Amino acid sequence: MIELEANWNYPTNIRVGSGRSQELAEICASIGMRSPLLITDPGLAALPMVDVAVANCRDAGLQCGLFSDVQGNPTGSNVTNGVAAFREGNHDGVIAFGGGSALDAAKAVALMAGQSRPLWDFEDDGDNWTRADEAGIAPVIAIPTTAGTGSEVGRASVIVDEKRRVKKIIFHPKMLPAVVILDPQLTTGLPPHLTAATGMDALSHNLEAYCAPFFHPMAEAISMEGARRVKQFLPRAVADGSDLEARTQMLVAASMGATAFQKGLGGMHALAHPLGALYDAHHGLLNAILMPYILEANRPVIEDQIGRLSRFLDIQETGYDGFLAWVLEIREQIGIPHALSAIDIDDTDAVKVGEMAARDPSAGGNPILFSAEQYSQIFASAVRGQLK
Repeated sequence: MIELEANWNYPTNIRVGSGRSQELAEICASIGMRSPLLITDPGLAALPMVDVAVANCRDAGLQCGLFSDVQGNPTGSNVTNGVAAFREGNHDGVIAFGGGSALDAAKAVALMAGQSRPLWDFEDDGDNWTRADEAGIAPVIAIPTTAGTGSEVGRASVIVDEKRRVKKIIFHPKMLPAVVILDPQLTTGLPPHLTAATGMDALSHNLEAYCAPFFHPMAEAISMEGARRVKQFLPRAVADGSDLEARTQMLVAASMGATAFQKGLGGMHALAHPLGALYDAHHGLLNAILMPYILEANRPVIEDQIGRLSRFLDIQETGYDGFLAWVLEIREQIGIPHALSAIDIDDTDAVKVGEMAARDPSAGGNPILFSAEQYSQIFASAVRGQLK
C-alpha cells in the first residue's frame, strides 16, 4: 500500500493523512488566525474530537470560540446566528468542522462576517457574487468528518431559505477554504448508514459531473477516478469503520467529486435540493435513492458515455445495463433503500417538487433539460420504487 499522507495544492492547500488534524493550531497561526471560531453541529459539539480541537487551539494561545447551532439542512437563521457569534467574539477566521451541513454553514458565516447586504443577495445567479466586499470575507480552514459533500473544496454553500422553503446556492470564489485537513481518524466513528449515504453522495457528484454536457476534460477525468475510488473503497468503509485506508480514500473521493462538479451537476441534485428543503431529509441519502431513476431517465443521451465509464471501473458486465446493475448492487450491499417511501416521503407534492426541481440551478447541468412535469414523474417513480 502506498503512503497515504501528502500535501496537495489543488484546488487549494490540502493536508491528507491520519492524525493531521493535530496540525490545526499551527495552520491557524500560519495563515494569520489568532481568534478562530470553530463551527460545527450539535452532535459533533458533544463529542471529544471537538473538545480536543478547541483545546489544542487554546493551548497554542489562540482565542478559539465554538458555535454549533447548525441544522442538518443549514438555514439562513443558522448563518445569521453564526455571524452574530463571529462578530461578538471578535473572531478573525473560521474553522469549519464536520459534515457537509456544518461546512456549508461555516463557509456562509465566513462570507457574511463582513458584509452589509443580506445573505440571499449572494445567491449563485449571474454575477451576484461581485456584490460582496471581498475584504470582509473571513479565511476558512475546513476539516470534514464525513466523506460525501466535498464542501471542503467548494466555493459555495447550500442554505435553506426558511421563508420560501427552498434551498439556495450561495457563491463566492473566496469561500474556497484556505486550508483543508483530510484526517481519516475523524471519520472512523461515523455509523455505517451515514458512511453509506455520504459515500453515495460522493458518487453522485462524480457521476453527475461526468455526465454533465459541457466541455471540461480535466473535471471529467477527475470524476472518473473519483467514482473508481468509491467503487473500490465505499463497501470497505461501510463494513469496517476503522479501516483507515478506506476512510482516507473516501475522503479523497469526496473532494474529487466536489472538484469535478464545477463541470456541472444534474437531476439528482435538482430533485434532492427541494426534497431536502421540504422534508428535511438527508441530502446524501436522497441522492443515493434518486440515482438510478435519474440515470434511467437520462439513458437516451448518456448510454455510450456510461458504457465508457463502466469499462474504466472494470465492471464485469460493461455497458449501460451493467453499470446500472452495479449501482443497484452497491446500494443494496450498503443498505440504501430503493424507494423514497422508505424514508417517509410520498408523492402528494409531486407537482410542486417538479416545479422546484426544474428551477434548481443543478437542473442546467443535466444531460436532458427535463420539464417540471418530467421531474414530477421521475420523483413519483422514485417514491414508489418503480424503476423501468
